[in-house]
Amino acid sequence: MEEIIKLTAENIDTEHICCAIADQKCQGGYQAKKKWIKDQLTEGFTFKKLDVRGKVFIEYIPAENAWCPVDAPGYMLINCFWVSGQFKGKGYGKRLYEECLKDSDGKNGIIVVVSAKKQSFMSDKKFFIKQGFVVCDTAEPYFELLYKPLRDDAPLPKFKDCAKKAECDNKEGLTVYYTNGCPFTEYYVAGLETVAEQKGYKLKTVKIASKEQAQNHFVPVTNYSIFKDGSFVTQHILNETYFDKFIKN
Repeated sequence: MEEIIKLTAENIDTEHICCAIADQKCQGGYQAKKKWIKDQLTEGFTFKKLDVRGKVFIEYIPAENAWCPVDAPGYMLINCFWVSGQFKGKGYGKRLYEECLKDSDGKNGIIVVVSAKKQSFMSDKKFFIKQGFVVCDTAEPYFELLYKPLRDDAPLPKFKDCAKKAECDNKEGLTVYYTNGCPFTEYYVAGLETVAEQKGYKLKTVKIASKEQAQNHFVPVTNYSIFKDGSFVTQHILNETYFDKFIKN
């Protein structure tokens, strides 16, 4: 049985972090994500992966330290959870989730941000429902907060008010917010600037660089979010192919 590896300050430089392993154009973002993880380790951030050459991993962190606008004291927040391609359907996701469950012993429970219907770059709601999670809060336009209480007296988690309406401060043109929590964002945000200019759109880019910024973001997803004239459009990473699909005149 394949081993589950936990990233630490001692092994992160030599272990891969699953996403963008061989994507040369995203190597700058790959290294930025490694640094981002290093910075989060002291905050209780956990990254565990299957010892394979692929995307089979889970990230979680105490909700108080998560880069997510939630009010969930004493909860563990699943930040990213991915089992891809040939590794699906083999029980690896359940094994990784059980690692999170084990590490959440003594906490009020576990939370995860999903969408009402399947959305790209978001965890699959169906998996968590099977594990006993239920919806405890919602935010526009389709975000849901799932929770699994681990104590009878666990308080109900919720999204912060700032993330409920899916509206940002900049009401003119396009605004993209991103973090280094995803290794693909640096490359594709740079590319988006070129595409937006070609399409005749004014684009403002905002890099979320701190926990405090992220915890006061305008939508529950902070790794990457696009707004048009102040209204949220998508968390799907855009390139020239997807631009016209999501950004409509």
